[in-house]
Amino acid sequence: NPHTQTQRTRGAALRNPRGTTTPGAGPHCGMAAAAGVWQLVGVAVATLLAAVLVAVALGRQRQRRRRAPLEGIPAPEDGCEVADGAWSAAVDGPTDVIIVGAGVAGSALAYTLGKDGRRVHVIERDLTEPDRIVGELLQPGGYLKLMELGLQDCVDEIDAQRVLGYALFKDGKNTKLSYPLEKFHSDVAGRSFHNGRFIQRMREKAASLPNVQLEQGTVTSLLEENGTVKGVQYKIKSGEELKAYAPLTIVCDGCFSNLRRALCSPKVEVPSCFVGLVLENCELPHANHGHVILANPSPILFYPISSTEVRCLVDVPGQKVPSIASGEMANYLKTVVAPQIPPQIYDSFIAAIDKGSIRTMPNRSMPAAPHPTPGALLMGDAFNMRHPLTGGGMTVALSDIVVLRNLIKPLRNLHDASALCKYLESFYTLRKPVASTINTLAGALYKVFSSSPDKARDEMRQACFDYLSLGGVCSNGPIALLSGLNPRPLSLVAHFFAVAIFGVGRLMLPLPSPKRLWTGARLISVSPPIFNDFIYMIMV
Repeated sequence: NPHTQTQRTRGAALRNPRGTTTPGAGPHCGMAAAAGVWQLVGVAVATLLAAVLVAVALGRQRQRRRRAPLEGIPAPEDGCEVADGAWSAAVDGPTDVIIVGAGVAGSALAYTLGKDGRRVHVIERDLTEPDRIVGELLQPGGYLKLMELGLQDCVDEIDAQRVLGYALFKDGKNTKLSYPLEKFHSDVAGRSFHNGRFIQRMREKAASLPNVQLEQGTVTSLLEENGTVKGVQYKIKSGEELKAYAPLTIVCDGCFSNLRRALCSPKVEVPSCFVGLVLENCELPHANHGHVILANPSPILFYPISSTEVRCLVDVPGQKVPSIASGEMANYLKTVVAPQIPPQIYDSFIAAIDKGSIRTMPNRSMPAAPHPTPGALLMGDAFNMRHPLTGGGMTVALSDIVVLRNLIKPLRNLHDASALCKYLESFYTLRKPVASTINTLAGALYKVFSSSPDKARDEMRQACFDYLSLGGVCSNGPIALLSGLNPRPLSLVAHFFAVAIFGVGRLMLPLPSPKRLWTGARLISVSPPIFNDFIYMIMV
């Protein structure tokens, strides 16, 4: 029984984390006492550190509020009329909002704004069903946002699978991490599916509104006048060049956006690539759970995308992957990857390789660095990306849409571009708690879960696995962050440093030595580089 084995492993790890042999009692009572003392010290230090961080951050926030209670949120009367109440949709008349792109973000945004009565014109390069190997897992926090937007039925009738948590595998051991869903409606859970089916459902829902127009065309440029975006120029299938105008243009043209450079300072990094396979008629060790294998050199993911299919994503560090055409990729998967996956899915994995449907995609990361521009706004992957290891991209996009919807819902007139731009600057502040937590967790976990020749990094990886295996608050807290159910930046910082202190405590057992003290110091030193930018963002 894997669960019983995990429980025994947890108990053994707590009694003897370094795996040493205890030949007898008596002299070793002192070592056991030392173990307890070090664990208590670790917990106390981690708690104290978290308390200090919370106090400092809250103090800074209070100071900012006292200095400028409405900083970044000017009154909408600065040229933007406020609606007295809900107003009905108008089919005729000029367009209120142009949306470039009808992926997850663009389609959801079109429906949301259209439902609020805006006249929306969506221009999408290709309206046929997309076929991608990412964007297939929606975390429970993202599903809650989908419900908030009235789009939860878009996961119906596409053979979507409920996801209730993760199973983590390392060196033959595994632990199950369930989402903390006890306080939510029974329908709330993660969902995994074919990305294209999900997008088509959202496009259909948006197009069902009489004031939303979906058109196939390729946007080639933004139309600007005196620094204000007035609309877009686009080309339709016949080759004809057209222009469309609206007081607000929202660019959601995805990770390969060709328009983002006009609206932000993109710093795109490609830390790795995903190699994608589909395993057919494969039963995962833990039903309704995503599976993460802490492999060498980097993680491997498995999760269901239909009732008969399981997606496998093999992370390959760097921007170059073995050649598929020459057979080098198949050899790499069979000789390097296959020996590290659970035996229950080994045969299905080999069969998927032999079938030959191997695909690759670069994993992109890009912090949000907008240039507030009158008449235009960036959203979705065109605006902000993070490593897809944690499946947080759609949660961030849907959360951003909720924030934007709430901001502009009271506004009737969007035509004063300068006033609207100043008003919408608050969007970048209001999105931070959710976006920064999920983005930082994705980057940090990818670094921690990847193997490294650095002894301190390797200890941090083992400490993270053992910490999550403890259960209780040690697993519920991090999984609530990852799932988007509790996206609180300070909780993320507290858990990360708790893992670091826990790792140092493990190194000090059964007795400290100069080598272990040095490794412990190096382990602590791993933390600041990973979280330096994030902590600065919280404090400033």
